[in-house]
Amino acid sequence: MMKSAVAILVIVCMVGAIEAIWLTLPSSGTKCVSEEIQNNVVVLGDYVVVSEDQAHSPTISVKVTSPYGNNLHHAENSTHGQFAFTTHEAGNYLACFWVDGTSHGGGDVSVNLDWKTGIAAKDWESVARKEKIEGIELELRKLEGAVEAIHENLLYLKSREAEMRNVSEKTNARVAWFSMMSVAVCIAVSALQLWHLKRYFQKKKLI
Repeated sequence: MMKSAVAILVIVCMVGAIEAIWLTLPSSGTKCVSEEIQNNVVVLGDYVVVSEDQAHSPTISVKVTSPYGNNLHHAENSTHGQFAFTTHEAGNYLACFWVDGTSHGGGDVSVNLDWKTGIAAKDWESVARKEKIEGIELELRKLEGAVEAIHENLLYLKSREAEMRNVSEKTNARVAWFSMMSVAVCIAVSALQLWHLKRYFQKKKLI
């Protein structure tokens, strides 16, 4: 029972990730953060430029895109901001940051990114106020949401495994056909070379 409870807690922690990421942006160039997210998942992100001089803090530009290149968030000349969206495509979601060229004299810029997905991005305080629940009931509601997220993740992983298996089987079949065709071509070329050499030697009356 203890092992099962520990395993469930580990899975709950893995579902709905909360990732606080510290990025160091070069004066020229772009740094990106990506995460593979399934369909119909809530994503929240908060970013802030960390600078000792708050009065003259450097500004950055931010762009968040979906796996198919759709623009989900774009901001320029910002020192802080946030983005929120619900995924409609399964795949890698990309958040890219770069320093505005005219706002910084040189050197690296530090950015703190708080990236939340799934159950971790849900506003449980609003849910508690709206449904007038608290304490153990609220915790049970959180666990119920975590179990649902785990179930959805397992179904997603199962579908991805099936897709990868189909791709592997198709690739193996194509490789087998290609190998057979290659062997057949080699045999045909060898036979043609022997026939050509035989005719050549017969013309020269060597055989």
